[in-house]
Amino acid sequence: MPYPTPGTGPAPAAGTTAGAERAGRDAFFDNAKYLAIVLVAIGHAWEPLRDDSRTVTALYTLVYAFHMPAFIVVAGYFSRGFDATPARIARLVTGIAVPYVVFETAYTLFTRWTDQAPDRPVSLLDPLYLTWFLAALFIWRLTTPLWRLVRWPLPLALAVAMLATLSPSIGNDLDLQRVLQFLPYFVLGLSLRPEHFLRVRTRRMRVLAVPVFAGAFAVAYLTHPRSSWFMHRDSAAELGTPGWYGPVMTLATFGCSLLLVACFLAWVPGRRTWFTVLGGGTLYGYLLHGFLAQGSRFWGWYDPHWVHRPVGWATAALVAAAAVTVLCTPPVRRVFRFVVEPRTEWAFRGTAGGEGRSRSAVGSA
Repeated sequence: MPYPTPGTGPAPAAGTTAGAERAGRDAFFDNAKYLAIVLVAIGHAWEPLRDDSRTVTALYTLVYAFHMPAFIVVAGYFSRGFDATPARIARLVTGIAVPYVVFETAYTLFTRWTDQAPDRPVSLLDPLYLTWFLAALFIWRLTTPLWRLVRWPLPLALAVAMLATLSPSIGNDLDLQRVLQFLPYFVLGLSLRPEHFLRVRTRRMRVLAVPVFAGAFAVAYLTHPRSSWFMHRDSAAELGTPGWYGPVMTLATFGCSLLLVACFLAWVPGRRTWFTVLGGGTLYGYLLHGFLAQGSRFWGWYDPHWVHRPVGWATAALVAAAAVTVLCTPPVRRVFRFVVEPRTEWAFRGTAGGEGRSRSAVGSA
């Protein structure tokens, strides 16, 4: 493989566009990010179709059980080098905080029109739609030095997530319920080493992944579980369940999601492919495809009767995959770089401003 082993030396900012083709990038992670963002887009495309089919609901639940955990584990892995130096803080602000403010405002204005809600306020404390991930990643990255310091980071993060499910009063500020419940996946990524990824990238794991995914789909189809548990947005009380369900489901979904993430990574190619270069632009696909997903119902894309049949489910998935692929391409990235990866050296002084063009700090997008 023409790329060095991932994770050696200071962890680069995965997901960057400016450094996408530089030596040192591992094609495996770029491939994983691209395939994960395709699944995110497909999940959003299937969301309006869930009430029409038990099959679509099962597929939707299966995808949501592992696509965000996969994103977050990789984000944690590429956050290992975050040491809170001025340069790192500057990249965190320009790579995450600035796009968060821009897209939170843009989505609010856009959905005022599509949702017919002209009075919807612009609230930077209440993430709208998919901007919650940027707010969460900002917080997780800031806490990285703490997780590198404590003796048992993953058990502690799981305890925090379990306690969060018992606290309906956390509220919506910065979507903290999600921040805390998804935290263990980020902390796990911080704890991983290159050899851990190599262990799942074997022929045996690829073979085992087939019955695991088939079994997971069968369980989702037969039991019709609540996908809300995998979205980690609500406390146990908000989901109408006894308090003890929260900690139990935290551990259950964590185990289930990690198994599926391992199976997903087992099938990610490690060589350069036609979509490897797109892995460096998945932050663009993530942030931009939401406008299509939000506008699709307003524009009547789901109105035709055939869309709610099997051919429609497949068409929705293909259109979503194609759209997000285009949004990850270099021409699109050049057009929107000024808002996703802005030049902000002028705002910092000393070493914080000495890294040239701001590079996206999002390890998984």
